[in-house]
Amino acid sequence: MVGEGVLLECLNHPSVESILVINRRPCGIVHHKVKEIIHADFLNLSSIESILTGYNACFFCAGVSSVGMKEPEYTSITYDLTMNFAGILSKQNPDMTFCYVSGAGTDSSEKGRMMWARVKGKTENDLMKLQFKSVYAFRPAFMKAVEGQKNLPKFYKYIQLPYPVLHALFPQYFGTLSDVGLAMINCALSGPERKVLEAKEIAELAKKSSI
Repeated sequence: MVGEGVLLECLNHPSVESILVINRRPCGIVHHKVKEIIHADFLNLSSIESILTGYNACFFCAGVSSVGMKEPEYTSITYDLTMNFAGILSKQNPDMTFCYVSGAGTDSSEKGRMMWARVKGKTENDLMKLQFKSVYAFRPAFMKAVEGQKNLPKFYKYIQLPYPVLHALFPQYFGTLSDVGLAMINCALSGPERKVLEAKEIAELAKKSSI
């Protein structure tokens, strides 16, 4: 869901010239800007390493809910997979900006009681140590879908109905996927100093023009 929303913003942005989408299954979007690679195992990228070059930014939107998962399994998907992918990119693209979708409530200390928050915190911290031009951790909470999105849970259209009211009351918890996409693009274009972006900072960055 997050990846599709960010992709749609990239398609419409005049500063984005070309996009390489790496998916486990086809995204269903055909556009002159887009090249898509279907790759099942993100822990083994040996067959596609040679083509992961020549791009200014990586918008890493892969993720999974921790509900019902034990820590080793969640760590493998959230930490190991991300670090493997990012590690290869950093060696081949040291001038790249890496934007990672984390989540509100992530624990940077890595010592809290919430398992998912500790794992996300460790992932953020270790990404920051890689040799990229810049690394940004995005911590959105609820994200209103981008118009035209297809990959949404069935219940999502209903929980989006009260969004205008909830956003007005709790802007720190309610944002849009459009803002996430635009803020990522602006990170790649302008390189803001703040590296960890909560919902409020994401919305503010999305409104800045970097063209």
